[in-house]
Amino acid sequence: MDTIRTNLSIIHQRMEAACRKAGRDVDDVRLLLATKTVPAERIAFALECGEALIGENKVQELKEKNEALRPYNYESHFIGHLQTNKIKDVLKYVTCIESVDRLDVARKLDQRLQFEGRSIDILVQVNTSSEESKFGIDPAEAIPFIREIAKYDTLAIKGLMTIGLFSAEEEKVRRCFRLLNNIRQQVVEEGIANVEMRELSMGMSGDLEIAIGEGATIVRVGTAIFGRRIYPDSYYWNESKR
Repeated sequence: MDTIRTNLSIIHQRMEAACRKAGRDVDDVRLLLATKTVPAERIAFALECGEALIGENKVQELKEKNEALRPYNYESHFIGHLQTNKIKDVLKYVTCIESVDRLDVARKLDQRLQFEGRSIDILVQVNTSSEESKFGIDPAEAIPFIREIAKYDTLAIKGLMTIGLFSAEEEKVRRCFRLLNNIRQQVVEEGIANVEMRELSMGMSGDLEIAIGEGATIVRVGTAIFGRRIYPDSYYWNESKR
């Protein structure tokens, strides 16, 4: 647990330094704890350290950890690939779905939310790296997609999300984040009703500084806080489409 406390301090120092370098207010960027496969007691400790935003990739983990985390005051986002048959369950546990990238998901969300008489915040996931193995709407289709799903009053579009290129080449990673910010600016200029572009969820343990430099408002960090997992990224992100 002491390691988690130390790691959180290091991450916040990195975020603050990145904000200073970019001339941004540190309060403009939130840390989301990516809690995939992390036991509830370790998440609870991070919440006790003052964190207030977590993100899960799998509905089953949301269910399993919900009871243990119930005493804590926190916000929960869904950051994994959303299957339509899991919509009813995921809506029980989260305040925002960061990975909307298909019309069928938007329609099914709208149907369920109409039935429940409520709305939910969403982010549109964009595949900025153009990798066939990754989910997310094609950047060229992002604005038409947003125009279409903005028709659903139950979906409060708050911004965009991307998973940047996993690469040691900083400029290639930066291009992904810059592209997302450019799409954001285009959407703002369009002035689409029922759409806000206040959130850019991008950047993780290895590239959060680049993301903050390109406008991130949410960085999703797991490994650098809770340690490396024993499973490959495909287990968490369900990105294997080949």
